[in-house]
Amino acid sequence: MAQQTEFTPALLDYVRAVSLRDDDILEELRQETADLPMGQAMQIMAEEGQFLGLLVGLTQARTVVEVGTFTGYSTLCMARALPPGGRLVTLDISEKWPMIAEPHWERAGVSDRIEVRIGMAEQLLADLVEQNGPDTVDLVFVDADKASYQAYYEHALRLVRPGGLIVLDNMVFFGRVIDDDLQDEDTVAVRELNSFLLDDERVELALLPMADGITLARKK
Repeated sequence: MAQQTEFTPALLDYVRAVSLRDDDILEELRQETADLPMGQAMQIMAEEGQFLGLLVGLTQARTVVEVGTFTGYSTLCMARALPPGGRLVTLDISEKWPMIAEPHWERAGVSDRIEVRIGMAEQLLADLVEQNGPDTVDLVFVDADKASYQAYYEHALRLVRPGGLIVLDNMVFFGRVIDDDLQDEDTVAVRELNSFLLDDERVELALLPMADGITLARKK
């Protein structure tokens, strides 16, 4: 049985050369983010951004919710993939990160598709359910504080329509999930959610060994 191929830097360069459809706006936002403290650690890979855009198209999403805006790279990738009239609601705890993103969204011509909501994500997600009802979102992308992932997942499951998709980032958490000596709140939360999802019959499941582990959970 074939096993996971080790992606050396040279092989990653090849993959990017033959598949990554990049442009100046994306590259400049990545660079601006990389220059921030912890920016490189928190920034998703360019390939993951392109993958998220592909998922938006594959699900024919018109309404997307993102938990964790940061500097808006994933927001930009998903907003570009929305059809005319599509809407992306992105949630963050701080105004400073979306402020970095907004000029790039403007340049890309997608700012009119993006709504930023600032506050505690659990409450903002509950507000979306209250305001719009359950089963009203096509795709939810979660990339925020790991300790609250279980709560975000449950809210997301209420929001997405049957057949809709929940995408969870950092699900191997830099490899920390397999180190039993690590019992910090974030690592334990990701580890426990992975175990929970395996037995959650409400969704179809795949954990992709890509980037920092990307879980796809499709609501039945």
